[in-house]
Amino acid sequence: MAYAALLALAALDAAGYSVIAPVIPEIGERTGAGPAVAGALVAAFALGQLGGFPLAGRVVSRRGAVAVFGGSLALVAVGDLGFILTERLEVFFPARLLQGVGAAGLWLGVVFGVLERFPGQEYRRLTGVLAAYSVGGIAGPGIAAAGGIAAPFAIHLALVGAAAGVVLALGSPRERPAFASDRAALLTPGFRLASAGVLIVALGLGVLDGPLPLHFAIELSQAEIAGLYVGGSIVLGVASAAAGSFRPGPMLWLGALATTAGIALAGATGAVPLWLAAVALVGVGLGLGEAGALGILLQHVGVERIVLAMVVWSQVWAVGYLVGPSVAGAVAEGLGFAALGVVPAAGLLLLAAVTPRRPATRG
Repeated sequence: MAYAALLALAALDAAGYSVIAPVIPEIGERTGAGPAVAGALVAAFALGQLGGFPLAGRVVSRRGAVAVFGGSLALVAVGDLGFILTERLEVFFPARLLQGVGAAGLWLGVVFGVLERFPGQEYRRLTGVLAAYSVGGIAGPGIAAAGGIAAPFAIHLALVGAAAGVVLALGSPRERPAFASDRAALLTPGFRLASAGVLIVALGLGVLDGPLPLHFAIELSQAEIAGLYVGGSIVLGVASAAAGSFRPGPMLWLGALATTAGIALAGATGAVPLWLAAVALVGVGLGLGEAGALGILLQHVGVERIVLAMVVWSQVWAVGYLVGPSVAGAVAEGLGFAALGVVPAAGLLLLAAVTPRRPATRG
């Protein structure tokens, strides 16, 4: 029951950030926003996460996972209202930022909720959480198919209200393990590798959510873009679940390569069938890459000293989701959508630079 509740909260979190992509063309049409502004709007979510992760980490370490959920859901709800009640960019930006702060709390609450309740099963259970995030990634674009700007966020707001009941039913475990922080863990080769891997994942997702929907809108309606993203999320979920059965290192590299190739193909072509293939390839890459990066983090840092490492690792994700749409929007506006592959490719170079020639040892 507790695991199902945590999975439901994970799916809600993912729906909150994935709902934006099919709505971006509508926001552009109603406000005149181009690729650069659209990318910045998506990046505002990550900016909120950057501030939210340390706050949520302190709450989790002192009071447990459940304590962070209430405030996080409230912030997400306020953000939803910003998109429901207005059609003004000056409101959309702070609304999206608040949603990012709330999402940071939901992510860390779910992760540490799993670590509290399932010792010894961390990696398998957390790859299940990643699969739940892909379900939310399906739900978000599906919600966006309602059309317009206000309707998708109104539906999401209703789900946030339902999630409050889930949190009340969840409760805290009878015995909560103590999680510690260790700054030395941040200096290990394994942590650097896990961080570079999740950075590529976030860069790819940021490009996919930011400027690429404007490219897809040349041939596809909002509902059709939503369908495209639903399909990609299904692939992502399958890849995440499958990755848990393999060594995380190879999964990380396969994911990074697939993400880079998929983004490059999506931007370089204007043919719908190739877009289908490209988004599927990105879905495979994101699923394998994030599961691989998380597995490396758990393997080389360990659960006992995970708090600071998980907060910083999550912040690296947020940096990627901040930089990805921002830089990709500028690239698309200046060089065209065909150049978007350079954004995840830069992350690929970083991954190559930090990959140890010999496997890193724990510690």
